[in-house]
Amino acid sequence: MRKFLLIFIISISAFASILDFKYINAAKEAYQNGDYKKAIENYLKVEDKNDKILFNLADSYYKAKEYEKAFKLYKQIKDKNLEFKKLHNMGNTLAHLGKIDEAIRAYEKALKIKEDKDTRFNLELLKKMKKNQKKKQNNKNNKQKQNKNNQKNNNKQNKNSNQNNKNKKDQNKSNKENSKENKNNKQKNQNKGKKNKKLKPKPNLKPAPISDMEVRKYEKMLNKRGVNTLLLPLNTKGERKYENNINPW
Repeated sequence: MRKFLLIFIISISAFASILDFKYINAAKEAYQNGDYKKAIENYLKVEDKNDKILFNLADSYYKAKEYEKAFKLYKQIKDKNLEFKKLHNMGNTLAHLGKIDEAIRAYEKALKIKEDKDTRFNLELLKKMKKNQKKKQNNKNNKQKQNKNNQKNNNKQNKNSNQNNKNKKDQNKSNKENSKENKNNKQKNQNKGKKNKKLKPKPNLKPAPISDMEVRKYEKMLNKRGVNTLLLPLNTKGERKYENNINPW
């Protein structure tokens, strides 16, 4: 029974190996023909996924532009013989993902293992890209800062201009009001002058002395009307003053 099971297991393993061989060949052929999706499908069917199969599967994902999946598979590879190639390809993958700093570190680690002109070229290219990117960002920041300062200055100028216009408007309004007030005051003064002129009292002239003839005339008129009254005798020129200031009545 044990012998039968052992034979069965060996047969299954052999069959699996045959199938893996078939899938690996199909994957290689598809990869060479540029059919990376088909290569991925065949590599995924391989049962014994050792580091070499993982490397080729990751490389197929990379060629299919599925960079996230490729990077995850590269990280799983432990074979030290594949370390340089793994780091080089990880640098390429990270560069495509826009992770420039991580890509640079991957290339630098690869170059510590061995010097390679392609890896060196990629490293220097990324460093130059980073430098230009930093310069571009600085220019952008400076431009934004300049625009902000210009906007601030424009706002300040507009504010000052608006304030000047307001002051000018207020001054014009004040001048207008003063002019109106002066006009009103002038009109009031003119009216007051007219009123004062109109209401100007007559000179307090001393009445002319009444003659004796006029006195007798008034007495005669009063007597005719039957009004018995006495007029205040007024001193006339040439008359004698009453002695001892005694009134005649």
